[in-house]
Amino acid sequence: MTSGSDDLLFGRIALHYKLVTREQLVAAAEWQAREGSARRLGEILVERGFLTPQQLEQLLAVQREYVAKQQAQTAAAVAAPEPAAPGTPSLRDFVLDAPRGLDRLLAHTLQSGASDLHVHSGAAVKLRTHGQLADLAPEPVDAQTAERLVLEILEPEQSAILREKGQVDFAYELADVGRFRGSAYRQQRGMDAVFRAIPPRPPTLDELGLPSSLARFANFHQGMVLLTGPAGCGKSSTLAALLNIINGERRDHIITIEDPIEYIHPSQQCVVNQRQVGSHTSSFARALRGALREDPDIIAIGELRDLETISLALTAAETGHLVLATLHTNNAIRTINRILGVFPPSQQDQIRTMVSESLRAVVSQRLVARADGDGRIPALEVLVVNKAVGNLIRENKTFQVKSVLQTGASHGMCLLDASLADLVKKGFITREEAMKQADEPQKFAG
Repeated sequence: MTSGSDDLLFGRIALHYKLVTREQLVAAAEWQAREGSARRLGEILVERGFLTPQQLEQLLAVQREYVAKQQAQTAAAVAAPEPAAPGTPSLRDFVLDAPRGLDRLLAHTLQSGASDLHVHSGAAVKLRTHGQLADLAPEPVDAQTAERLVLEILEPEQSAILREKGQVDFAYELADVGRFRGSAYRQQRGMDAVFRAIPPRPPTLDELGLPSSLARFANFHQGMVLLTGPAGCGKSSTLAALLNIINGERRDHIITIEDPIEYIHPSQQCVVNQRQVGSHTSSFARALRGALREDPDIIAIGELRDLETISLALTAAETGHLVLATLHTNNAIRTINRILGVFPPSQQDQIRTMVSESLRAVVSQRLVARADGDGRIPALEVLVVNKAVGNLIRENKTFQVKSVLQTGASHGMCLLDASLADLVKKGFITREEAMKQADEPQKFAG
């Protein structure tokens, strides 16, 4: 465990035994932050008179015992044998009535090669593999069990957000197993949670099945590069791959703003600081405003969600920073229209000029089922914003961008439908799958 997670666990134990109040804990944490976190939380609580030295030793002993038990349970979860074929596994094979049953489910998710784990009240536990959901075990999870599974892994702050707002997004690390992006929420039947497995290191473009030509977008020193597509299409992984290239090749300052932090980027040639909305800052917009005063060279934004965030991102791109961000749009033209459309009519002329000068590229991607059934393969639409595209944006003629995409192969551009057609031609995907993903499916009929 890191010192930060050690201190967080220590604080939870101290609160549990009612040896300190939440206000005392917050005051000690603020004091620790002012000192640069060089000293442990327990020492500061003693120094401030909130704990006695004897109480500190007792709490540390409880913490050591708790960590040892957790490590033993995790090791048992990883070593748990797969259910014997051909019998159908039971949910009790994974969860039983023991504490931290969700850890066992998450360990099995990674062992089975699934990308997502679904826990829904009143429904069977499900795994998503290559884009398809399937039951892990036949019996449904009752609402009481689902709530226990989820609440056992949440930090007190996350539980408080869940109680207050009905949902919470978070990152969860299972020691010696892996990291997950989680989302817990309440619905009419009870508590639900969905977990996405996050690889232990940032991927490469090659590992993602993406063309090496995308690496050129990591060479920009200012402007905005947008990675778009529907949920679950791999936008965050592509963003992480580009950041990893920059981190290994340049000597810059990278700031990421995420909700939650997904891939961990240890500093290589660059200095990398990763901030999580909720834990380290109250919002994307607040973090962006702060970032402009923190001497960054590259700013990576987990998602452009609202007018203020988009406006600040454009300002950052216009003032000499490279901004990499994701957006939930289906193709390049809709991406540009979405960026422009969030601003009021009175600002349209100014914003079109800003976008035409700041936008460098849009990469829109889909993950398509392979014809051989061995996973999925990315299909891309790539728009490089050259002078012609910039003029179309400035003159409010974005509908004509499609013709530039059709004829811009020499600039590295490609329409999504052309990418799908190429994958069909090479035998990587079927014509039927191409029709499902295409903007103009009739082109693949017959």
